Amino acid sequence: MEYLHTQGISLPRLGLGTYRMQGDVCRAAVESALALGYRHIDTAEMYGNEDAIGAAIAAARIERSALHVTTKVWNENLAPDAIRRAFDQSLKKLRLDHVDLYLVHWPSRTMNLPAMFETLLRLKQEGRTRAIGVANFNVALLKTVVEEIKAPIACNQVEYHVLLDQTPLRRYLEAKSIPLVAYCPLAQGRAASDQTLMAIGRKHGASAAQVALKWLLDQDGVAAIPKASRAESQQANLDAQNVGLDDEDRQAIAALPKDRRLVNPPFAPAWD
Repeated sequence: MEYLHTQGISLPRLGLGTYRMQGDVCRAAVESALALGYRHIDTAEMYGNEDAIGAAIAAARIERSALHVTTKVWNENLAPDAIRRAFDQSLKKLRLDHVDLYLVHWPSRTMNLPAMFETLLRLKQEGRTRAIGVANFNVALLKTVVEEIKAPIACNQVEYHVLLDQTPLRRYLEAKSIPLVAYCPLAQGRAASDQTLMAIGRKHGASAAQVALKWLLDQDGVAAIPKASRAESQQANLDAQNVGLDDEDRQAIAALPKDRRLVNPPFAPAWD
C-alpha cells in the first residue's frame, strides 16, 4: 500500500468508504476489509455507522498506530460548541481515544471559518485528532482557509472520478501540497459499465472499475475511498493497484465526458 504524507500523518492511498452502510452490514464490511489488509477507514457523523465501525475495529485487534480512521462533522454542527459535542460523540461511538483525520463534511453558508478552525486546531493540539481537513470545499473556500486563516489542512475530500473533471481544484491543491481524497471514485457504479473502460480492462486483464480506480491512483497527491461491502469487491479494489495503464489508455480516458457530477446537494458550494 502506498501512502500520502500530509500534516504529520501517513494516509493510505486506498481506503474503504462506508457511506450508506449501516449496522451489521457495515460491521461485517469493515471487518472483512481490515482482514484483507485495508488500513484506511472513512466514515462520518452523518453516516450513522460510527458505532458499527467502532465494533469492527475493536474486534480486529489491529495495532492502533497501523490504522487510519477519518470521520467528519456535519454542516449543521459547525459552531465551536457543536463541533466539540459532535466530535465527542464520534469518538465515543468509534471506541477510540483519537482519530487520525477530522474533516468538515460540507461547508455551510452561515459558518464562521476562523472560529471553526480555531476549534478544530484545538482538538488537534489536544491530541484527539492527529490532523484536520475539509471535504467538498471549492477553490475560493480553500483559499480563505489556506491563505487567510492558514489552517494546516491535511486534505480536501471531494467527488472525483473518470467522468468528472477536477483540474482547477487539483492544481490548487497540488500547488499547496494538499492531497485530494476522491469519494465516489467509481462514479457510483457507472465506471463498471463504461465501454471504453471495459475495453482498456480487457487489454490488461482487469475490470472497468479497476481501470477507473487505477487512473485515480496514478495521479500524484490523490487517494481514493471506494465503497465496497463484499470481500470480493474489496479485494478487486486492492488488486487495481497492480493494473498498468499506458499513455494510450490515459488518452482514451481523457476523451470520456467529464461533466458528470453525481453529488450536488442544495447546500453545496458553487463549484469552480
